[in-house]
Amino acid sequence: MSTQATENVSAATPPRDGAFGPARSLVCRECGTERELGPFYACYECFGPLEIGYDFGTVTREQIESGPRSIWRYRDLLPVPADVASIPNTDPGFTRLVKADNLARELGIRSLWVKDDSGNPTHSFKDRVVAVALAAARELGFKVLACPSTGNLANAVAAAAARAGIRGVVLIPDDLEQAKILASAVYGGSLVAVRGNYDDVNKLASEIAGEESDWAFVNVNVRPYYAEGSKTLGYEVAEQLGWKLPEQVVIPVASGSQLTKVDKSFGELARLGLVDDTPYKIFGAQATGCSPVSAAFKDGHDVVRPVKPDTIAKSLAIGNPADGPYVLDVTRRTGGAVEDVSEDEIRDGIALLARTEGIFAETAGGVTVATLKKLLEAGQLDPDAETVVFNTGDGLKTLDAISGRVGPTATIDATYDAFVDAGIT
Repeated sequence: MSTQATENVSAATPPRDGAFGPARSLVCRECGTERELGPFYACYECFGPLEIGYDFGTVTREQIESGPRSIWRYRDLLPVPADVASIPNTDPGFTRLVKADNLARELGIRSLWVKDDSGNPTHSFKDRVVAVALAAARELGFKVLACPSTGNLANAVAAAAARAGIRGVVLIPDDLEQAKILASAVYGGSLVAVRGNYDDVNKLASEIAGEESDWAFVNVNVRPYYAEGSKTLGYEVAEQLGWKLPEQVVIPVASGSQLTKVDKSFGELARLGLVDDTPYKIFGAQATGCSPVSAAFKDGHDVVRPVKPDTIAKSLAIGNPADGPYVLDVTRRTGGAVEDVSEDEIRDGIALLARTEGIFAETAGGVTVATLKKLLEAGQLDPDAETVVFNTGDGLKTLDAISGRVGPTATIDATYDAFVDAGIT
Protein backbone atom coordinates (compact mmCIF):
# COMPACT_ATOMS: atom_id res chain seq x y z
CA MET A 1 0.00 0.00 0.00
CA SER A 2 1.36 3.39 -0.90
CA THR A 3 1.45 6.41 1.37
CA GLN A 4 0.27 8.44 -1.61
CA ALA A 5 -3.00 6.49 -1.75
CA THR A 6 -3.57 7.10 1.95
CA GLU A 7 -2.85 10.83 1.62
CA ASN A 8 -5.13 11.26 -1.40
CA VAL A 9 -8.20 9.69 0.15
CA SER A 10 -7.76 11.83 3.25
CA ALA A 11 -9.20 14.73 1.23
CA ALA A 12 -12.70 13.42 2.02
CA THR A 13 -15.04 15.26 4.41
CA PRO A 14 -14.17 14.96 8.14
CA PRO A 15 -16.80 12.87 9.97
CA ARG A 16 -19.43 14.61 12.09
CA ASP A 17 -19.75 13.85 15.80
CA GLY A 18 -21.36 10.45 16.35
CA ALA A 19 -20.92 9.49 12.70
CA PHE A 20 -19.27 6.22 13.65
CA GLY A 21 -21.25 5.36 16.76
CA PRO A 22 -19.13 3.58 19.41
CA ALA A 23 -15.98 3.62 17.24
CA ARG A 24 -13.13 5.38 19.04
CA SER A 25 -10.24 5.35 16.58
CA LEU A 26 -8.41 3.38 13.94
CA VAL A 27 -5.90 0.92 15.40
CA CYS A 28 -2.98 -0.74 13.64
CA ARG A 29 -3.26 -4.52 13.80
CA GLU A 30 0.53 -4.83 13.81
CA CYS A 31 1.97 -2.15 16.08
CA GLY A 32 -1.13 -0.91 17.93
CA THR A 33 -0.72 2.72 16.89
CA GLU A 34 -4.01 4.66 16.98
CA ARG A 35 -5.14 7.49 14.76
CA GLU A 36 -8.32 9.47 14.25
CA LEU A 37 -11.30 8.03 12.45
CA GLY A 38 -11.28 8.86 8.77
CA PRO A 39 -10.64 7.40 5.31
CA PHE A 40 -7.40 5.69 6.27
CA TYR A 41 -6.45 2.04 5.91
CA ALA A 42 -2.67 1.83 6.43
CA CYS A 43 -0.70 2.69 9.57
CA TYR A 44 1.54 5.73 9.15
CA GLU A 45 4.12 4.15 11.50
CA CYS A 46 4.55 0.62 10.08
CA PHE A 47 2.14 0.44 7.09
CA GLY A 48 0.22 -2.34 8.82
CA PRO A 49 -3.55 -2.67 8.25
CA LEU A 50 -5.92 -0.57 10.35
CA GLU A 51 -9.08 -1.75 12.07
CA ILE A 52 -11.73 -0.11 14.21
CA GLY A 53 -11.19 0.36 17.94
CA TYR A 54 -14.25 0.88 20.15
CA ASP A 55 -15.45 2.33 23.42
CA PHE A 56 -18.68 0.40 23.86
CA GLY A 57 -21.34 1.64 26.21
CA THR A 58 -23.85 -0.61 27.90
CA VAL A 59 -25.48 -2.94 25.38
CA THR A 60 -28.18 -5.39 26.45
CA ARG A 61 -29.85 -8.36 24.81
CA GLU A 62 -33.21 -6.61 25.12
CA GLN A 63 -31.86 -3.54 23.36
CA ILE A 64 -30.61 -5.65 20.44
CA GLU A 65 -33.76 -7.78 20.22
CA SER A 66 -35.95 -4.67 19.97
CA GLY A 67 -34.07 -3.50 16.89
CA PRO A 68 -34.85 -4.08 13.22
CA ARG A 69 -34.51 -7.57 11.72
CA SER A 70 -31.34 -6.60 9.88
CA ILE A 71 -27.71 -5.96 10.75
CA TRP A 72 -28.78 -2.60 12.17
CA ARG A 73 -30.07 -4.31 15.33
CA TYR A 74 -26.33 -4.39 16.17
CA ARG A 75 -25.69 -0.73 15.31
CA ASP A 76 -24.37 -0.08 18.84
CA LEU A 77 -21.57 -2.53 18.07
CA LEU A 78 -20.69 -1.14 14.62
CA PRO A 79 -18.96 2.00 13.26
CA VAL A 80 -22.22 3.54 12.05
CA PRO A 81 -24.45 6.43 13.19
CA ALA A 82 -27.44 5.74 15.43
CA ASP A 83 -29.86 6.69 12.62
CA VAL A 84 -28.26 4.37 10.04
CA ALA A 85 -31.39 2.26 9.59
CA SER A 86 -33.36 5.29 8.38
CA ILE A 87 -30.91 6.06 5.56
CA PRO A 88 -31.57 4.30 2.19
CA ASN A 89 -29.65 1.03 2.12
CA THR A 90 -30.34 -2.60 1.28
CA ASP A 91 -31.02 -3.59 4.94
CA PRO A 92 -29.16 -6.91 4.86
CA GLY A 93 -28.80 -9.47 7.60
CA PHE A 94 -30.70 -11.52 10.13
CA THR A 95 -30.67 -14.42 7.69
CA ARG A 96 -31.86 -17.84 8.78
CA LEU A 97 -29.90 -20.30 10.89
CA VAL A 98 -31.02 -23.71 9.67
CA LYS A 99 -30.97 -26.79 11.93
CA ALA A 100 -29.33 -29.27 9.56
CA ASP A 101 -30.47 -32.57 11.06
CA ASN A 102 -30.46 -34.50 7.77
CA LEU A 103 -26.92 -33.45 6.92
CA ALA A 104 -25.85 -34.11 10.51
CA ARG A 105 -27.16 -37.69 10.36
CA GLU A 106 -25.40 -38.33 7.05
CA LEU A 107 -22.09 -37.04 8.36
CA GLY A 108 -22.39 -38.49 11.87
CA ILE A 109 -22.43 -35.24 13.82
CA ARG A 110 -24.69 -34.57 16.79
CA SER A 111 -25.73 -30.92 16.34
CA LEU A 112 -25.24 -29.03 13.08
CA TRP A 113 -26.51 -25.67 11.84
CA VAL A 114 -26.14 -23.85 8.53
CA LYS A 115 -25.95 -20.07 8.62
CA ASP A 116 -27.53 -19.41 5.23
CA ASP A 117 -26.57 -15.97 3.95
CA SER A 118 -27.96 -16.62 0.49
CA GLY A 119 -31.10 -14.85 1.73
CA ASN A 120 -29.48 -11.40 1.67
CA PRO A 121 -30.64 -8.79 -0.89
CA THR A 122 -28.07 -9.78 -3.56
CA HIS A 123 -27.84 -13.33 -2.24
CA SER A 124 -24.47 -13.29 -0.47
CA PHE A 125 -22.92 -12.13 2.78
CA LYS A 126 -21.27 -9.25 0.93
CA ASP A 127 -24.42 -7.15 1.41
CA ARG A 128 -23.45 -6.91 5.09
CA VAL A 129 -19.98 -5.48 4.59
CA VAL A 130 -21.09 -3.14 1.81
CA ALA A 131 -23.88 -1.68 3.95
CA VAL A 132 -21.36 -0.69 6.63
CA ALA A 133 -18.90 0.61 4.03
CA LEU A 134 -21.66 2.68 2.42
CA ALA A 135 -22.50 4.27 5.77
CA ALA A 136 -18.83 5.24 6.18
CA ALA A 137 -18.55 6.51 2.60
CA ARG A 138 -21.57 8.78 3.12
CA GLU A 139 -20.16 10.25 6.32
CA LEU A 140 -16.76 10.84 4.73
CA GLY A 141 -18.21 12.66 1.73
CA PHE A 142 -17.24 10.22 -1.01
CA LYS A 143 -19.18 10.56 -4.28
CA VAL A 144 -18.61 7.13 -5.85
CA LEU A 145 -18.99 3.64 -4.36
CA ALA A 146 -16.56 1.21 -5.95
CA CYS A 147 -14.79 -2.13 -5.51
CA PRO A 148 -12.57 -4.79 -7.03
CA SER A 149 -14.47 -8.07 -6.80
CA THR A 150 -14.61 -11.80 -7.50
CA GLY A 151 -18.35 -11.41 -8.10
CA ASN A 152 -20.50 -11.30 -4.99
CA LEU A 153 -19.06 -7.99 -3.85
CA ALA A 154 -19.67 -6.52 -7.30
CA ASN A 155 -23.35 -7.48 -7.02
CA ALA A 156 -23.61 -5.97 -3.53
CA VAL A 157 -21.85 -2.69 -4.40
CA ALA A 158 -23.86 -2.19 -7.60
CA ALA A 159 -27.14 -2.74 -5.74
CA ALA A 160 -26.17 -0.58 -2.75
CA ALA A 161 -25.08 2.30 -4.98
CA ALA A 162 -28.37 2.11 -6.88
CA ARG A 163 -30.36 2.11 -3.65
CA ALA A 164 -28.36 5.04 -2.25
CA GLY A 165 -28.67 7.04 -5.46
CA ILE A 166 -24.94 7.43 -6.01
CA ARG A 167 -22.62 6.29 -8.77
CA GLY A 168 -21.30 2.73 -8.58
CA VAL A 169 -18.15 1.38 -10.25
CA VAL A 170 -17.11 -2.26 -9.98
CA LEU A 171 -14.02 -3.98 -11.36
CA ILE A 172 -14.05 -7.73 -11.98
CA PRO A 173 -11.81 -10.39 -13.58
CA ASP A 174 -12.91 -10.92 -17.18
CA ASP A 175 -13.47 -14.68 -16.67
CA LEU A 176 -16.09 -14.27 -13.94
CA GLU A 177 -19.22 -16.43 -13.92
CA GLN A 178 -21.82 -15.02 -16.33
CA ALA A 179 -24.54 -14.97 -13.67
CA LYS A 180 -22.46 -12.69 -11.46
CA ILE A 181 -21.65 -10.40 -14.38
CA LEU A 182 -25.32 -9.99 -15.24
CA ALA A 183 -26.29 -9.59 -11.58
CA SER A 184 -23.95 -6.59 -11.35
CA ALA A 185 -24.71 -4.99 -14.71
CA VAL A 186 -28.47 -4.98 -14.14
CA TYR A 187 -28.17 -2.28 -11.46
CA GLY A 188 -26.59 0.23 -13.84
CA GLY A 189 -23.41 2.04 -12.94
CA SER A 190 -20.08 1.06 -14.48
CA LEU A 191 -18.94 -2.56 -14.74
CA VAL A 192 -15.32 -2.94 -15.83
CA ALA A 193 -13.97 -6.37 -16.80
CA VAL A 194 -10.19 -6.52 -16.33
CA ARG A 195 -7.97 -9.01 -18.13
CA GLY A 196 -6.37 -10.90 -15.26
CA ASN A 197 -7.19 -12.56 -11.95
CA TYR A 198 -8.55 -10.95 -8.79
CA ASP A 199 -5.12 -9.94 -7.52
CA ASP A 200 -4.54 -8.00 -10.76
CA VAL A 201 -7.95 -6.33 -10.36
CA ASN A 202 -7.23 -5.47 -6.72
CA LYS A 203 -3.88 -3.90 -7.62
CA LEU A 204 -5.56 -1.71 -10.23
CA ALA A 205 -8.25 -0.67 -7.73
CA SER A 206 -5.56 0.41 -5.25
CA GLU A 207 -3.94 2.55 -7.94
CA ILE A 208 -7.25 4.17 -8.83
CA ALA A 209 -8.02 4.82 -5.15
CA GLY A 210 -4.74 6.74 -4.95
CA GLU A 211 -5.77 9.04 -7.80
CA GLU A 212 -9.54 9.48 -7.41
CA SER A 213 -9.97 11.21 -4.06
CA ASP A 214 -13.78 11.11 -4.05
CA TRP A 215 -14.07 7.37 -4.77
CA ALA A 216 -14.79 5.01 -1.86
CA PHE A 217 -13.38 1.60 -2.72
CA VAL A 218 -15.20 -0.42 -0.10
CA ASN A 219 -12.43 -3.01 0.36
CA VAL A 220 -9.53 -0.60 -0.09
CA ASN A 221 -9.74 2.93 1.32
CA VAL A 222 -12.74 2.32 3.60
CA ARG A 223 -11.77 -1.28 4.35
CA PRO A 224 -11.59 -0.88 8.16
CA TYR A 225 -15.32 -0.02 8.24
CA TYR A 226 -16.28 -2.51 5.53
CA ALA A 227 -14.64 -5.42 7.34
CA GLU A 228 -16.67 -4.79 10.49
CA GLY A 229 -19.84 -5.82 8.64
CA SER A 230 -18.73 -9.46 8.86
CA LYS A 231 -19.02 -9.29 12.64
CA THR A 232 -22.80 -9.34 12.25
CA LEU A 233 -22.60 -12.98 11.13
CA GLY A 234 -21.16 -13.91 14.50
CA TYR A 235 -23.62 -11.73 16.41
CA GLU A 236 -26.57 -13.32 14.64
CA VAL A 237 -25.37 -16.89 15.15
CA ALA A 238 -24.97 -16.29 18.89
CA GLU A 239 -28.37 -14.61 19.20
CA GLN A 240 -30.11 -17.28 17.11
CA LEU A 241 -28.58 -20.02 19.24
CA GLY A 242 -30.20 -18.45 22.31
CA TRP A 243 -27.35 -16.09 23.21
CA LYS A 244 -24.53 -18.62 23.33
CA LEU A 245 -21.43 -19.28 21.28
CA PRO A 246 -21.20 -22.39 19.10
CA GLU A 247 -18.46 -24.86 20.01
CA GLN A 248 -17.00 -24.96 16.52
CA VAL A 249 -17.55 -23.16 13.20
CA VAL A 250 -16.39 -23.74 9.63
CA ILE A 251 -15.97 -20.60 7.52
CA PRO A 252 -14.83 -20.18 3.89
CA VAL A 253 -11.61 -18.22 3.40
CA ALA A 254 -11.03 -15.79 0.53
CA SER A 255 -9.29 -12.66 1.89
CA GLY A 256 -9.78 -14.16 5.36
CA SER A 257 -11.54 -11.10 6.76
CA GLN A 258 -14.85 -12.86 7.39
CA LEU A 259 -13.23 -15.52 9.57
CA THR A 260 -11.24 -13.05 11.65
CA LYS A 261 -14.26 -10.79 12.18
CA VAL A 262 -16.49 -13.65 13.31
CA ASP A 263 -13.81 -14.37 15.91
CA LYS A 264 -13.79 -10.68 16.86
CA SER A 265 -17.58 -10.68 17.25
CA PHE A 266 -17.50 -13.68 19.60
CA GLY A 267 -14.91 -11.91 21.77
CA GLU A 268 -16.92 -8.68 21.89
CA LEU A 269 -20.12 -10.49 22.88
CA ALA A 270 -18.32 -12.24 25.72
CA ARG A 271 -16.62 -9.06 26.99
CA LEU A 272 -19.96 -7.22 27.00
CA GLY A 273 -21.61 -10.03 28.97
CA LEU A 274 -24.09 -10.79 26.20
CA VAL A 275 -22.93 -14.44 26.10
CA ASP A 276 -20.96 -16.68 28.43
CA ASP A 277 -17.26 -16.72 27.59
CA THR A 278 -17.15 -20.34 26.45
CA PRO A 279 -14.38 -21.85 24.31
CA TYR A 280 -14.88 -22.30 20.57
CA LYS A 281 -12.82 -23.54 17.63
CA ILE A 282 -12.70 -21.84 14.24
CA PHE A 283 -11.90 -23.78 11.07
CA GLY A 284 -11.13 -22.24 7.68
CA ALA A 285 -12.11 -23.74 4.32
CA GLN A 286 -10.34 -23.21 0.99
CA ALA A 287 -10.38 -24.70 -2.50
CA THR A 288 -7.23 -26.67 -3.32
CA GLY A 289 -6.84 -24.59 -6.48
CA CYS A 290 -6.42 -21.47 -4.32
CA SER A 291 -5.29 -22.58 -0.88
CA PRO A 292 -2.37 -20.40 0.27
CA VAL A 293 -3.66 -20.16 3.86
CA SER A 294 -4.31 -23.89 4.12
CA ALA A 295 -0.81 -24.61 2.80
CA ALA A 296 0.75 -22.24 5.35
CA PHE A 297 -1.26 -23.79 8.17
CA LYS A 298 -0.23 -27.34 7.25
CA ASP A 299 3.41 -26.37 6.83
CA GLY A 300 3.48 -24.56 10.17
CA HIS A 301 4.33 -21.23 8.56
CA ASP A 302 3.30 -17.76 9.73
CA VAL A 303 3.75 -16.25 6.27
CA VAL A 304 1.23 -16.94 3.51
CA ARG A 305 2.85 -17.41 0.11
CA PRO A 306 0.77 -15.95 -2.76
CA VAL A 307 -0.50 -18.37 -5.42
CA LYS A 308 -2.13 -18.09 -8.84
CA PRO A 309 -5.78 -19.15 -8.40
CA ASP A 310 -7.14 -22.03 -10.47
CA THR A 311 -10.50 -23.13 -9.08
CA ILE A 312 -14.23 -23.21 -9.83
CA ALA A 313 -14.74 -21.46 -6.47
CA LYS A 314 -14.12 -18.03 -7.97
CA SER A 315 -15.54 -16.15 -4.97
CA LEU A 316 -12.65 -17.63 -2.95
CA ALA A 317 -10.02 -17.14 -5.68
CA ILE A 318 -7.79 -14.62 -3.92
CA GLY A 319 -4.22 -15.76 -4.31
CA ASN A 320 -2.73 -13.16 -1.97
CA PRO A 321 -5.24 -12.92 0.93
CA ALA A 322 -4.82 -9.76 2.99
CA ASP A 323 -5.97 -11.39 6.23
CA GLY A 324 -4.21 -14.70 5.64
CA PRO A 325 -1.74 -14.33 8.54
CA TYR A 326 -4.57 -13.35 10.90
CA VAL A 327 -6.55 -16.44 9.85
CA LEU A 328 -3.56 -18.52 10.90
CA ASP A 329 -3.48 -16.71 14.25
CA VAL A 330 -7.20 -17.25 14.92
CA THR A 331 -7.36 -20.89 13.89
CA ARG A 332 -4.26 -21.80 15.89
CA ARG A 333 -5.32 -19.82 18.95
CA THR A 334 -8.77 -21.41 19.06
CA GLY A 335 -7.55 -24.94 18.35
CA GLY A 336 -9.02 -25.04 14.85
CA ALA A 337 -7.40 -25.65 11.46
CA VAL A 338 -7.45 -24.62 7.80
CA GLU A 339 -8.20 -27.30 5.21
CA ASP A 340 -8.73 -27.37 1.45
CA VAL A 341 -10.81 -29.52 -0.89
CA SER A 342 -10.66 -30.52 -4.56
CA GLU A 343 -12.97 -29.45 -7.40
CA ASP A 344 -14.86 -32.76 -7.26
CA GLU A 345 -15.24 -32.44 -3.48
CA ILE A 346 -16.63 -28.92 -3.96
CA ARG A 347 -19.25 -30.17 -6.42
CA ASP A 348 -20.09 -33.06 -4.08
CA GLY A 349 -20.45 -30.59 -1.20
CA ILE A 350 -22.94 -28.48 -3.18
CA ALA A 351 -24.99 -31.57 -4.04
CA LEU A 352 -24.82 -32.95 -0.49
CA LEU A 353 -26.18 -29.77 1.11
CA ALA A 354 -28.90 -29.43 -1.52
CA ARG A 355 -29.97 -33.09 -1.23
CA THR A 356 -30.06 -33.18 2.56
CA GLU A 357 -31.26 -29.69 3.53
CA GLY A 358 -32.77 -28.10 0.44
CA ILE A 359 -30.13 -25.36 0.43
CA PHE A 360 -28.49 -24.66 -2.93
CA ALA A 361 -25.10 -23.15 -2.16
CA GLU A 362 -22.67 -21.51 -4.51
CA THR A 363 -19.20 -22.98 -4.88
CA ALA A 364 -17.94 -21.32 -1.68
CA GLY A 365 -20.67 -23.17 0.23
CA GLY A 366 -19.61 -26.39 -1.47
CA VAL A 367 -16.08 -25.73 -0.23
CA THR A 368 -17.34 -25.25 3.33
CA VAL A 369 -19.54 -28.38 3.41
CA ALA A 370 -16.83 -30.50 1.79
CA THR A 371 -14.30 -29.19 4.31
CA LEU A 372 -16.69 -30.00 7.17
CA LYS A 373 -16.91 -33.59 5.88
CA LYS A 374 -13.16 -33.87 5.41
CA LEU A 375 -12.37 -32.52 8.88
CA LEU A 376 -14.87 -34.90 10.47
CA GLU A 377 -13.40 -37.88 8.64
CA ALA A 378 -9.90 -36.85 9.72
CA GLY A 379 -10.97 -36.56 13.37
CA GLN A 380 -10.16 -32.85 13.53
CA LEU A 381 -13.76 -31.82 14.21
CA ASP A 382 -15.59 -33.08 17.29
CA PRO A 383 -18.79 -34.88 16.14
CA ASP A 384 -20.39 -34.26 19.56
CA ALA A 385 -19.83 -30.48 19.54
CA GLU A 386 -22.45 -27.96 18.41
CA THR A 387 -21.25 -26.87 14.98
CA VAL A 388 -22.15 -24.04 12.59
CA VAL A 389 -21.12 -23.91 8.94
CA PHE A 390 -21.46 -20.78 6.82
CA ASN A 391 -23.10 -20.73 3.41
CA THR A 392 -22.14 -17.35 2.03
CA GLY A 393 -23.92 -17.30 -1.35
CA ASP A 394 -26.62 -18.66 -3.65
CA GLY A 395 -26.02 -21.58 -6.01
CA LEU A 396 -27.89 -19.84 -8.83
CA LYS A 397 -24.78 -17.68 -9.20
CA THR A 398 -22.49 -20.63 -9.99
CA LEU A 399 -24.59 -22.99 -12.10
CA ASP A 400 -21.62 -23.96 -14.28
CA ALA A 401 -20.13 -25.82 -11.33
CA ILE A 402 -22.86 -28.47 -11.40
CA SER A 403 -23.63 -28.40 -15.12
CA GLY A 404 -23.52 -31.96 -16.45
CA ARG A 405 -23.71 -33.49 -12.98
CA VAL A 406 -27.44 -33.07 -12.41
CA GLY A 407 -30.41 -33.01 -14.77
CA PRO A 408 -33.65 -34.81 -15.63
CA THR A 409 -34.17 -38.22 -14.04
CA ALA A 410 -35.76 -39.35 -17.30
CA THR A 411 -37.03 -37.92 -20.58
CA ILE A 412 -40.32 -39.55 -21.65
CA ASP A 413 -43.31 -39.21 -23.94
CA ALA A 414 -46.39 -37.53 -22.48
CA THR A 415 -48.19 -40.79 -21.61
CA TYR A 416 -48.81 -42.62 -18.35
CA ASP A 417 -47.38 -45.83 -19.80
CA ALA A 418 -44.14 -44.04 -20.59
CA PHE A 419 -44.05 -42.67 -17.06
CA VAL A 420 -44.49 -46.20 -15.65
CA ASP A 421 -41.89 -47.65 -18.01
CA ALA A 422 -39.38 -45.08 -16.79
CA GLY A 423 -39.54 -46.68 -13.34
CA ILE A 424 -40.47 -43.50 -11.47
CA THR A 425 -43.36 -45.07 -9.53
